[in-house]
Amino acid sequence: MNAHAYNHCVSQLSDAVYRFACKCCGDREEARDIVQSSFEVLWNKRADVPAEKAKAFLFQVAYNQSVTAFRTAGRHVYKEVSDDHLVSHSQHGLRQAIDSALSTLDAQSRALVLLKDYEGYSYAEIGELTGLNESQVKVYLFRARKKLQAFIGSPENVL
Repeated sequence: MNAHAYNHCVSQLSDAVYRFACKCCGDREEARDIVQSSFEVLWNKRADVPAEKAKAFLFQVAYNQSVTAFRTAGRHVYKEVSDDHLVSHSQHGLRQAIDSALSTLDAQSRALVLLKDYEGYSYAEIGELTGLNESQVKVYLFRARKKLQAFIGSPENVL
Protein backbone atom coordinates (compact mmCIF):
# COMPACT_ATOMS: atom_id res chain seq x y z
CA MET A 1 0.00 0.00 0.00
CA ASN A 2 1.39 3.38 -0.94
CA ALA A 3 0.79 6.76 0.73
CA HIS A 4 -1.99 7.66 -1.72
CA ALA A 5 -3.93 4.45 -0.94
CA TYR A 6 -3.37 5.00 2.78
CA ASN A 7 -4.73 8.57 2.58
CA HIS A 8 -7.72 7.26 0.66
CA CYS A 9 -8.34 4.75 3.46
CA VAL A 10 -8.17 7.49 6.06
CA SER A 11 -10.68 9.66 4.23
CA GLN A 12 -13.04 6.78 3.42
CA LEU A 13 -12.88 4.65 6.57
CA SER A 14 -12.09 6.88 9.53
CA ASP A 15 -15.75 7.67 10.29
CA ALA A 16 -16.81 4.03 10.10
CA VAL A 17 -13.94 2.88 12.31
CA TYR A 18 -14.73 5.68 14.77
CA ARG A 19 -18.43 4.73 14.95
CA PHE A 20 -17.46 1.11 15.50
CA ALA A 21 -14.89 1.95 18.19
CA CYS A 22 -17.27 4.37 19.88
CA LYS A 23 -20.02 1.77 20.07
CA CYS A 24 -17.57 -0.88 21.28
CA CYS A 25 -15.96 1.08 24.07
CA GLY A 26 -18.69 3.62 24.82
CA ASP A 27 -16.25 6.51 25.29
CA ARG A 28 -15.62 9.05 22.56
CA GLU A 29 -12.10 9.92 23.68
CA GLU A 30 -11.12 6.29 23.95
CA ALA A 31 -12.66 5.68 20.52
CA ARG A 32 -10.57 8.48 19.03
CA ASP A 33 -7.46 6.90 20.52
CA ILE A 34 -8.43 3.53 19.08
CA VAL A 35 -8.97 5.03 15.62
CA GLN A 36 -5.67 6.87 15.75
CA SER A 37 -3.73 3.82 16.84
CA SER A 38 -5.53 1.63 14.29
CA PHE A 39 -4.43 3.90 11.47
CA GLU A 40 -0.96 4.03 12.97
CA VAL A 41 -0.78 0.23 12.90
CA LEU A 42 -1.99 0.27 9.30
CA TRP A 43 0.70 2.80 8.37
CA ASN A 44 3.40 0.74 10.06
CA LYS A 45 2.23 -2.41 8.24
CA ARG A 46 1.38 -0.74 4.93
CA ALA A 47 3.94 -2.87 3.10
CA ASP A 48 2.17 -6.06 4.24
CA VAL A 49 -1.46 -4.95 3.86
CA PRO A 50 -2.90 -4.74 0.34
CA ALA A 51 -5.21 -1.78 -0.23
CA GLU A 52 -8.24 -4.01 -0.83
CA LYS A 53 -7.78 -5.61 2.63
CA ALA A 54 -7.28 -2.33 4.49
CA LYS A 55 -10.90 -2.08 5.71
CA ALA A 56 -10.88 -5.55 7.23
CA PHE A 57 -7.45 -4.92 8.72
CA LEU A 58 -8.55 -1.65 10.34
CA PHE A 59 -11.70 -3.16 11.82
CA GLN A 60 -9.71 -6.10 13.15
CA VAL A 61 -7.20 -3.79 14.83
CA ALA A 62 -10.00 -1.59 16.21
CA TYR A 63 -11.83 -4.67 17.48
CA ASN A 64 -8.73 -6.02 19.21
CA GLN A 65 -7.94 -2.66 20.79
CA SER A 66 -11.54 -2.21 21.94
CA VAL A 67 -11.53 -5.61 23.61
CA THR A 68 -8.20 -4.87 25.24
CA ALA A 69 -9.41 -1.47 26.47
CA PHE A 70 -12.59 -3.04 27.82
CA ARG A 71 -10.67 -5.73 29.70
CA THR A 72 -8.10 -3.35 31.17
CA ALA A 73 -10.79 -0.95 32.35
CA GLY A 74 -12.06 -3.67 34.69
CA ARG A 75 -15.66 -2.89 33.94
CA HIS A 76 -18.42 -5.12 35.15
CA VAL A 77 -20.52 -6.27 32.25
CA TYR A 78 -23.75 -7.49 33.77
CA LYS A 79 -25.94 -5.38 35.97
CA GLU A 80 -29.40 -5.58 37.37
CA VAL A 81 -31.87 -3.42 35.50
CA SER A 82 -35.22 -2.50 36.94
CA ASP A 83 -38.38 -1.92 34.94
CA ASP A 84 -38.14 1.78 35.86
CA HIS A 85 -34.90 1.92 33.86
CA LEU A 86 -36.69 0.71 30.75
CA VAL A 87 -39.53 3.16 31.19
CA SER A 88 -37.09 6.04 31.42
CA HIS A 89 -35.68 5.02 28.06
CA SER A 90 -39.08 5.32 26.44
CA GLN A 91 -38.86 9.03 27.19
CA HIS A 92 -35.40 9.43 25.70
CA GLY A 93 -35.87 7.52 22.52
CA LEU A 94 -35.04 4.31 20.81
CA ARG A 95 -31.41 5.20 20.06
CA GLN A 96 -30.52 5.69 23.72
CA ALA A 97 -32.31 2.48 24.66
CA ILE A 98 -30.29 0.56 22.09
CA ASP A 99 -27.06 2.18 23.25
CA SER A 100 -27.86 1.26 26.83
CA ALA A 101 -28.70 -2.28 25.80
CA LEU A 102 -25.43 -2.57 23.88
CA SER A 103 -23.51 -1.36 26.92
CA THR A 104 -24.74 -4.36 28.90
CA LEU A 105 -22.98 -6.74 26.53
CA ASP A 106 -19.40 -7.86 26.96
CA ALA A 107 -16.87 -6.42 24.50
CA GLN A 108 -16.87 -9.41 22.16
CA SER A 109 -20.65 -9.67 21.95
CA ARG A 110 -21.03 -5.94 21.39
CA ALA A 111 -18.39 -6.00 18.65
CA LEU A 112 -20.08 -8.92 16.91
CA VAL A 113 -23.46 -7.18 16.94
CA LEU A 114 -21.93 -3.97 15.65
CA LEU A 115 -19.98 -5.70 12.89
CA LYS A 116 -23.02 -7.65 11.70
CA ASP A 117 -25.92 -5.26 12.25
CA TYR A 118 -24.29 -1.84 11.97
CA GLU A 119 -21.45 -2.42 9.53
CA GLY A 120 -23.05 -5.22 7.50
CA TYR A 121 -20.22 -7.75 7.52
CA SER A 122 -21.00 -11.37 6.67
CA TYR A 123 -20.51 -14.15 9.21
CA ALA A 124 -17.38 -15.30 7.40
CA GLU A 125 -15.91 -11.78 7.37
CA ILE A 126 -16.66 -11.35 11.07
CA GLY A 127 -15.00 -14.67 11.77
CA GLU A 128 -11.92 -13.54 9.90
CA LEU A 129 -11.82 -10.25 11.81
CA THR A 130 -12.32 -11.77 15.24
CA GLY A 131 -10.52 -15.09 14.89
CA LEU A 132 -13.71 -17.08 15.44
CA ASN A 133 -15.12 -19.65 13.07
CA GLU A 134 -18.41 -18.97 11.31
CA SER A 135 -20.41 -21.26 13.62
CA GLN A 136 -19.05 -19.52 16.71
CA VAL A 137 -19.95 -16.13 15.25
CA LYS A 138 -23.53 -17.28 14.67
CA VAL A 139 -23.87 -18.73 18.17
CA TYR A 140 -22.33 -15.71 19.91
CA LEU A 141 -24.50 -13.34 17.86
CA PHE A 142 -27.60 -15.32 18.74
CA ARG A 143 -26.73 -15.15 22.44
CA ALA A 144 -25.94 -11.44 22.24
CA ARG A 145 -29.22 -10.70 20.50
CA LYS A 146 -31.11 -12.68 23.14
CA LYS A 147 -29.44 -10.57 25.86
CA LEU A 148 -30.38 -7.42 23.99
CA GLN A 149 -33.94 -8.64 23.63
CA ALA A 150 -34.12 -9.45 27.34
CA PHE A 151 -32.77 -6.04 28.27
CA ILE A 152 -35.06 -4.06 26.00
CA GLY A 153 -38.11 -6.25 26.61
CA SER A 154 -41.15 -5.64 24.53
CA PRO A 155 -41.31 -2.80 22.00
CA GLU A 156 -43.80 -1.00 24.23
CA ASN A 157 -41.02 -0.45 26.78
CA VAL A 158 -38.91 1.39 24.25
CA LEU A 159 -41.39 3.28 22.08
